[in-house]
Amino acid sequence: MSLKEKNILVVGASSGIGLTVSQALTSAGAKVITASRHISEELKQLNTQHITLDVLQLDNELQEQLPNELHGLIYCPGSIRLKPFERLPLEDFRKDLELNVLGAVQVLKATVPLLKKAEGASVVLFSTVAAKLGMPFHTSIATAKAAVEGLTISLAAEYASSNIRFNALSLSLTDTPLASQLLNTPEKTEAAAKRHPLHRVGKPEDAAEAALYLLSDASSWMTGQVLHLDGGMSSIKLL
Repeated sequence: MSLKEKNILVVGASSGIGLTVSQALTSAGAKVITASRHISEELKQLNTQHITLDVLQLDNELQEQLPNELHGLIYCPGSIRLKPFERLPLEDFRKDLELNVLGAVQVLKATVPLLKKAEGASVVLFSTVAAKLGMPFHTSIATAKAAVEGLTISLAAEYASSNIRFNALSLSLTDTPLASQLLNTPEKTEAAAKRHPLHRVGKPEDAAEAALYLLSDASSWMTGQVLHLDGGMSSIKLL
């Protein structure tokens, strides 16, 4: 599963899954380029090439700051906006779509020409278990992530002839800063763990290991797939 010397762009790298992926890629010997609005102290310690990037206000300068070819891209920005449907204004739907979908589209438009230059480039996007499993109060984020899954399989088809692979990881609740309000007490964490067949919530390392597999040549015959990394939530019901 060699990633040594491969140019990998991690968007949304300052914390959570993006930071953990960046750390794992660096340890694997990849040439990691990180991008985020802000650079955290943990990210500074990796000494990666860092690009200050707001995916909602992307301009054409991103491509100029990247190497001539990219072997991989992972888009990590996401949101958790849980409200009853009647309390979700249209603006919340718009924000989730802009960050999760249109932000990824803009980054991809800037990077596909560079991904085409590599032999067997790989793109990893993120979805949620709620895109397939109906869950109360998840309407906005489930809608956005369902669009991410559609984007994944459509681009996998369109760029198969260019040997660019597109896959997505569909996650359940993962212990990151983004989910801190849902896991900020032992009682909340225990309740969330019990809802999963494997009786725990996800860890950033779970997502990072799966992402490294998808970015590496070990998954070179896999494209257009949505892999469920959710503790069994999407497919198992314990009686």
